Amino acid sequence: MIHNGMKKRTKVIKKKKKLILKKWIRVTILIIFIIILIFSTFKLFIWKQDSNKTKDIEEEIIDNADTEERQAIEENTQNINPPDDKDNDYWNYIKMDMLSVNFDDLKKKNSDTVGWIKVEGTNINYPVVQTTDNKYYLNHSYDKTSNKAGWVFADYRNDLDNFDKNTVIYAHGRVDTTMFGSLKNILKSSWYNNKNNHIIKFSTPKENTLWQVFSVYTIEAESYYITTKFPSNEYFKEFVTTLKNRSKIEFSAIPNENDKILTLSTCKDSKGNRVVMHAKLIKLETK
Repeated sequence: MIHNGMKKRTKVIKKKKKLILKKWIRVTILIIFIIILIFSTFKLFIWKQDSNKTKDIEEEIIDNADTEERQAIEENTQNINPPDDKDNDYWNYIKMDMLSVNFDDLKKKNSDTVGWIKVEGTNINYPVVQTTDNKYYLNHSYDKTSNKAGWVFADYRNDLDNFDKNTVIYAHGRVDTTMFGSLKNILKSSWYNNKNNHIIKFSTPKENTLWQVFSVYTIEAESYYITTKFPSNEYFKEFVTTLKNRSKIEFSAIPNENDKILTLSTCKDSKGNRVVMHAKLIKLETK
């Protein structure tokens, strides 16, 4: 009888221990869930706060910036590398209005300002900044305040006074479509089917330029397409041919070794994939 009683008490104790263990497991899971919820809410709050600040800065800049789109002044303008094919879209694009920006006030707001970019068919219409690295403007806004939304910036290796063979511009792909968040539109048929979208307008303190799009695609993070210096024209020809062949869409523009190109790059997803656009310089107006 005593032995049976011991067994029963042992079973009761074990059962209580299991119940206590299950209770602590549930409590631990609940605590972890609450911590995750608080952390996620905090991150969302910070994201929203940065987004609101970015939109305020964006509205203030656009409302006060001295920008205009107009016909180029012919005596100050050159058409770059015209194709032999007279049916090429190039001949229509060089007739487009050019974006011209007065940078005096912008330079006072931020001396890092080196240009203004507008991509047709997207929300991209921003001043471009440049500093001594490719990190600062990943988490600083145009007014240089800390902001995870960052800003649109040129690769520190590029010379925006004299365009390199490949000028590279970056920005975050924000889900609210600020910065380069709307660049993903270039992969949609609604964007591609409108040929007026296949042009990038870029103004610097010295020049106004038009760039004809020749390639758009997504790719895993790599350094190849953001190469800025080339050992020879042959190497550059191979480079632009590779970029052209990567395109998800067939464009009429065909880059060659004599061209200068503009590359736009942004993050596509949390896995590090990129959305990329390339365009070739077709028109330049000296201010």
